[in-house]
Formats: sequence, C-alpha cells, structure tokens
Amino acid sequence: MTTEVKFPQDFLWGTATASYQIEGATDEDGRGASIWDVFCDRPGAISDGSSGDVACDHYHRYPEDIALMAELGLKAYRFSIAWPRILPQGTGQVNQAGLDFYSRLVDTLLEHGITPFATLYHWDLPQALQDKGGWTQRFVTDAFAEYADVISRRLGDRIHNWMTVNEPWVSSFLGYGIGMHAPGVADRIAYLHASHHLLLAHGRAVGVLRANGSSDTKVGIVNANTWAHPLTDSPEDLAATRRFDGFFNRWFLDPVYKGEYPPDMIEIVGAENLPIEDGDLKTISAPIDFVGVNYYTRNIISHNDNFGSLSETLHIQQNMNESAEHTEMGWEVYPEGLYNMLMQIHRDYAPKAIYITENGAAFDDTVTPNGQVHDERRVAYLQNHFAQAHRALQDGAPLKGYFVWSFLDNFEWGFG
Repeated sequence: MTTEVKFPQDFLWGTATASYQIEGATDEDGRGASIWDVFCDRPGAISDGSSGDVACDHYHRYPEDIALMAELGLKAYRFSIAWPRILPQGTGQVNQAGLDFYSRLVDTLLEHGITPFATLYHWDLPQALQDKGGWTQRFVTDAFAEYADVISRRLGDRIHNWMTVNEPWVSSFLGYGIGMHAPGVADRIAYLHASHHLLLAHGRAVGVLRANGSSDTKVGIVNANTWAHPLTDSPEDLAATRRFDGFFNRWFLDPVYKGEYPPDMIEIVGAENLPIEDGDLKTISAPIDFVGVNYYTRNIISHNDNFGSLSETLHIQQNMNESAEHTEMGWEVYPEGLYNMLMQIHRDYAPKAIYITENGAAFDDTVTPNGQVHDERRVAYLQNHFAQAHRALQDGAPLKGYFVWSFLDNFEWGFG
C-alpha cells in the first residue's frame, strides 16, 4: 500500500536529457566533433559498438518530443547544450545554425509552458580542445567562459536557470583517471588536473551567466552524489567510507561552498599534484543559487589494503548487497540513500536551494502484445524515491524540484 505524500504547490516536476545521448545529427549544420564522437570510434570503447550519431534523433524531432512532454504534464525540462554545435573548434568561430537550434528549442518549450533548465557541459567537449590536452589544461577554462558568454548572450533573455557543469567527478575520473569514458585517458595526475579545471570553469561561468542574464537568473552546478555506507562499524571501514565520501562528494562540493578542497583528501592526493593558482578557489566558490543532485544508488564500503588502481590512495572496497533489488546497470535500489544525501548536503553546505537533477532506473522493459510497457518496477522505484525526497523536504532540506532521468531511452555512454 502506497502512502500518499503531497509536495508544495510550486514544486517543480520535470525530466532530463543530455545532448550527445539524444540529439544525433552529429555531422549536420556545422557541428564540430566532440570527444564522444571520437571515443565511440575506438574499437571496444562502447559495449555494443554503437554511438550517438543518430541516438533519438531529437535534433530533428524536438517539436514532437516537446509535445509529448506537454502531454505528460511536465513543468520543466533539463537539457544540455552541445558545445561543439555552438563553437565547432571550442573557441573562435560561432556556428549560427547551432545557436538557432537551441533558440527554437527554448521557444517551443516556453510555448508549451515548460520551464527550460540548461546545462552548459554534459561531457561533449569539442575534440579540437582535447587535441590540445582537454580538461588537463588551464586554457580550456578560458574557452568555457567564452562558450558560456556566446550561448547566454543569445538565450539569457529566455533561460533563467543555468547549470554549468554536470557531474565533474564522472568527466574527470572516468574520462581522465581510468579511461572508461571519453576521452579515454588513464592517468591519476590528469584526473586531478581535470577535476580542478572543471570546477574552475564552473566558477568562471557563474559570473558570465549572471552578466548576460536577467534579475531572476539562477546558476548552479550538478554533482554525481553517491551515498556511502560502511560495511561494518569498525574504525577501518568507517575511515574508508569517509574517504569514499571525500572522493565522490566532498571533493566537488567543498571548493564550491567552502572555498577549499577537503584537507583530509589533499593529504592523500598531495597538494603538489593540483594545478591551483592564486584566486582559483575564490573563483570556484563564487556564490551560486542552487545545487543539483544526481542520485542513483549507494555504495557499501570497507577498507582494503590491495584495491586496484586506487590502492595507493584510497584503500577502499566497494561491496554489493546481493539480497537487494538491482537495476539493469547493476546498481542497488536504495531510496533511503537519496534522503541521506539530501540531508548531508543541507547540513554541511546550507545551499539556498536543491534540485534533484537526475534520478531514475534502467530495467529490461518488455512490450506487451497490446503495445504497452507495464513497468511496475520503475513505478515503484520512483514512488519510493519520491517519498524519500518528501521526507527530506519535511526535515528542512530546501528541495525545489525533481527531474526524472530520462525523458527518452537514450545512448547510454559506455553501455551504448
């Protein structure tokens, strides 16, 4: 039996997507190559050998897609802008056709009464910038500020909610630390440099977006937040769990809200391995209006002296609760972790506002003979997570909206 919960009247319900995962049209209308175009061409990089070349064909079908959003009663839509569609070389020459596409997209959303939430960077770095070192190089933060300026000058009169960078942990660690995502670099120092430059790019974009916006322009950052739970109450497992939290969560929230990297994590990775210059942390900690929380699962953590590529730094082992329900991605369904994460962020950082910017589940859907998908597991997943979000709201978290991932069944990065 489901207990009914009621959210505030002004609570914003929406859905979310990312440009490379849905747009397709990767070589049309002047768009430049992104690191994901190149990465997908690498043999074995994508599990099923596919790419985002066509994806959901949203570039051509956005009017009918938005009509579906309106039919669903959605009040908000979080989408990302493809940097190489705006600046094919990452900087310099502006592609007018790219600007026009997003202008039409935003106008169509507004015509249907749907509030646009735009993410500037959801991982599709222009390959031209990667050819010069990508996020490991400081100059990319200059290019990002230029990109933020170009797009917000065109759309800042209609988009009032901006997200700078999506999940910098994923971009830096999976992309530059272990090479699981584009651009496929596996280097510990490259990861640390990329993580700092992504945060610096965020900070630099904040002022640009405000300058080009209106009095009600709001700017935030989106993090991949994973709840960490110790396997046992031993001091070793508790310490490992704290390190995991520092690696996933605090590393990207402390600089934004406290103007410093977590001291315990700096001690582990070494201050000499971070390319911090005078003024960087002040830029990164420029005041923001909200934080976006992407939550999917938890990790059960124990100490391990011999754990893989992180053994020399973190000494953590991620364990699985075999008796729990898991999604097709192998992620444990753990709704209470959403409540815990929201309350931790509320307690430790006191953000003005929080949005759940991604939450959802991948299940092996079966289409019935009558053409329908009876996805009871996904319905239950969402109901239980909604209940935990409501619980956090009641306990004081400044939660303002909830974006379900994803609007379309998309190209799922390394999974294809």
